[in-house]
Amino acid sequence: MELTDLVRLFAEPVDLAVVLTDVDLERPGPTVLYANPAFARMSGYAPADLVGGTPRILQGPDTNREATRHLPRLLRAEGRFLGCLRNYRRDGEEYLCEIDVRPILDRNGAPQAYIAFEREVVRRRGRPADGGTRRYRPTVQSPLPLVGAGMPIFA
Repeated sequence: MELTDLVRLFAEPVDLAVVLTDVDLERPGPTVLYANPAFARMSGYAPADLVGGTPRILQGPDTNREATRHLPRLLRAEGRFLGCLRNYRRDGEEYLCEIDVRPILDRNGAPQAYIAFEREVVRRRGRPADGGTRRYRPTVQSPLPLVGAGMPIFA
């Protein structure tokens, strides 16, 4: 079974957006290999519109450029990116997206693909008591948490 087929098997019925990309982090990459229906609902892009393209299509004028530059650096250095980006739907509407990107490793421990778990969030009012790690809350409740305590969030 191919990796894309395996991801599709578990990601199709899930309400959390799932995107699988290759490992080319240099512009214009990475290339989307798979996006589930939940991602299509959140972004407005049909999976067929994304596969073969780059997830950077979701970025726009108010997307935090520092965070987008930090994302590939963190993946290379630490093997994970956890943050929040301002993305844009197909119709141009902006939304906050909490993103948790992790590598899928081959038998030698080298990344063979990256998988991103994403959900739309809204910024909480007031000052977070925990130092900022719970600055956002999901727009739709999901049984699968993305953010663990103490993880950085980039707005």
